[in-house]
Amino acid sequence: MTKPVCVLVGAPGSGKSTVGAELATLLGVAFRDTDTDIEQMAGKPIPEIFIDEGEAHFRALERAAVLAALTSHAGVLALGGGAILAEENRAALVGHTVVHLSVELPDAVKRVGLGAGRPLLSVNPRATLKHLMDQRRPLYAEVATATVVTDGRAPEDLAAEIVALLKP
Repeated sequence: MTKPVCVLVGAPGSGKSTVGAELATLLGVAFRDTDTDIEQMAGKPIPEIFIDEGEAHFRALERAAVLAALTSHAGVLALGGGAILAEENRAALVGHTVVHLSVELPDAVKRVGLGAGRPLLSVNPRATLKHLMDQRRPLYAEVATATVVTDGRAPEDLAAEIVALLKP
């Protein structure tokens, strides 16, 4: 069974996609994002999945995408911000190297803007993002083997720090 060299988790705006791509380049491995996998499976963008089929359908696709990626991808894997809400996903992460990219609200808001293309942030985005972050932070901590604070830091610096963490 193949497994990722590193799995990145964190809130929207924590840098999973940006730092993940940079980290994969430094390690000389492929980068994969389960949100992209979901869009490919569904044949449409995530906001359309939420509108057309609802969040429950999206979360089912997400569980399938996470489990598939955890057993078939040998590079850097980024999970969607809400993937850790599913007990199955948290259980599947046991035994993996999981890095929680921690971000505080001001930096997250700067990075994601206020809701464009993010269905869960379409109503009162700042308050909703704060609620999501507060709700999910203990779950990120539960699955993480390491936490890296991303606020005010460049993706290159974060990737270099994670590379150092991965060394035995």
